[in-house]
Amino acid sequence: MANEVVDHGRRRFLTTATAVVGGLGIVSAAVPFIKSWEPSARAKAAGAPVTQSLSKIEPGQQLIVGWRSLPVFIVNRTKPQLDALPGQNGRLVDPKSDGSSAEQQPKYAQNETRSIKPEWLVMIGICTHLGCVPGYVGEMKPEPFDPNWQGGYYCPCHHSRYDMAGRVYQGVPAPKNMQIPPYHFIDDTTIQIGVDPQGAA
Repeated sequence: MANEVVDHGRRRFLTTATAVVGGLGIVSAAVPFIKSWEPSARAKAAGAPVTQSLSKIEPGQQLIVGWRSLPVFIVNRTKPQLDALPGQNGRLVDPKSDGSSAEQQPKYAQNETRSIKPEWLVMIGICTHLGCVPGYVGEMKPEPFDPNWQGGYYCPCHHSRYDMAGRVYQGVPAPKNMQIPPYHFIDDTTIQIGVDPQGAA
């Protein structure tokens, strides 16, 4: 046995193969562990923040994302849509959102556009009457439900109407403006829904 020849090539192969198999084992064990750190579906439904890129939303377009099992409307409002907002004040229940709708948005969104940045509307898409989801009717042209329509939201359930800031019109069943969720801008093209801006009350 003293004259036995050692096969160094085979030894290297076996050492390498063992290291690779061991490494794969560590990775396969680590992946579920790391995944367990992510919020569960239940946690997301309970209110975990939702991050959303705005980079592909063209002016006039709406995107809908889910937060706390609610639809959140994100709209890139056009200049004509924004310019039309002051002209609607006389037709609205609570144009300044300081009456019955005061609790429907955070303080940093208590302004004419009900937003942090005028062009971006971020709003929970639930009618304040009985909880239906209003449809986005962004075009500024006469509609069967309003000959003076300047864009906004129409609820097909009971015909409530809201302008491009989610403010409710007079003479409809909905009593309040639609709700603005807590949110902030992470950067110019990304928002996070569910978290107020730093320093906001």
